[in-house]
Amino acid sequence: MALTASEVDRFEASRHRLEALAYRLLGSASEAEDVVQETFLRWQGADTGRIEVPEAWLTKVLTNLCLNQLTSARARRETYVGAWLPEPLLAGDPMLGPADTAEQRESVSYAVLTLLERLTPNERAVYVLREAFDYPHREIAEILDLTESASQQIFHRAKKHVASGRARAEIDEAAARRIVDEFLAAATSGRTEPLVRLLTEDVFAIGDGGGKVPARARAFEGARAVATFMRGLFKPGKAKRNLVGGSPDVHVVAANGMPAIVVVLDGRVIGVTCLEITEQGITAFRSQVNPDKLVRATRRWAAGDHGEPVLSLF
Repeated sequence: MALTASEVDRFEASRHRLEALAYRLLGSASEAEDVVQETFLRWQGADTGRIEVPEAWLTKVLTNLCLNQLTSARARRETYVGAWLPEPLLAGDPMLGPADTAEQRESVSYAVLTLLERLTPNERAVYVLREAFDYPHREIAEILDLTESASQQIFHRAKKHVASGRARAEIDEAAARRIVDEFLAAATSGRTEPLVRLLTEDVFAIGDGGGKVPARARAFEGARAVATFMRGLFKPGKAKRNLVGGSPDVHVVAANGMPAIVVVLDGRVIGVTCLEITEQGITAFRSQVNPDKLVRATRRWAAGDHGEPVLSLF
């Protein structure tokens, strides 16, 4: 069924919101784009004249497509090579969605997106709709075919699961940037002790290579183990240059609202490491090096001016 120009415009007016919702639900920008396109096809095939509230209809269709995707994704991730981490989004990406409140900003942080993997599909949907988009439970219930009380119970359960993984408050942006700069200086010093002092005792480092780029399947845990790993990672070497195809540049930017180290080679983003930083120090390193999950980051990188790199590796 052909859509009128006004019907297409009505959908396009909702596209960024739908993409932001799908990204939070799936943790994948590429899958979010696919689901939004499928939602458009459903809109194209619907009798739009009988749809009283297009935004509600589109949200319901997209959310249920995402729930189906999440169910099948769980099976796929059981055979995924190594650790699975979300696809990072660089600062300014419209898919990051609303960021007016602390809850909205936190809901798209790399740390929370990783924690959302612990939730059931329904828990994740209720949490995202309520926390990130401020939907009332009455509307969430209609979207997910639940009772209002069930939506409230699911939300409280989901929020408790997420909160249990984020027990400490993060620090402000300026202080976090200072710690990242200190970390890079320590990591390139060739010494372990300066690194240890910047880390919490329970710090961990994990990476997602998707079986395409070397990445440790299990996390390094503890300040000494992570410091030793980071010292070795930043140590120059011909083998590392050969592995990545040159000497990449390192930039410090924001990704998913968190301080991030972005590694760029010949204009292509080859790694994004999001740092979780608290008053006690750096508590987590989450590195995305799977090239399939860095395509959008590379496009965004090419579209902006990021200044001079803070250092070059290897």
